[in-house]
Amino acid sequence: MHELSVAEALFAACRDELAARGGGRIERARVAVGELSGVEPQLLRFAWEAVVADGPHAAATLEVDFTPLDQVCSSCGPVAERQPGSWLRTCPGCDAPLTLSGGGELDLIELEFEPATAEVAHR
Repeated sequence: MHELSVAEALFAACRDELAARGGGRIERARVAVGELSGVEPQLLRFAWEAVVADGPHAAATLEVDFTPLDQVCSSCGPVAERQPGSWLRTCPGCDAPLTLSGGGELDLIELEFEPATAEVAHR
């Protein structure tokens, strides 16, 4: 399950961003996952939960925005008849070759966190 290594990399990126902003606790991360990325959104969420389970970020949630692949005909425009996970080689309307647009995303797009609180030592 390569989703585990993807979740680990996302978590590392979140921690790096958090450290750059002065620390704190991750509350929510939002990622874009494209249809062509090879990442299954449900498995990625499950892997994320395993990665953050033991530690200060245990309650952190992962929100996945799935981005479908668009197939486009140069004459007719976007092809709507395609089922997710299936590919058409030619336009069902005019038989012209189709081009692919989008669907390759795998990006951290938002991070919500609770900033670290400054603890003042009282003597």
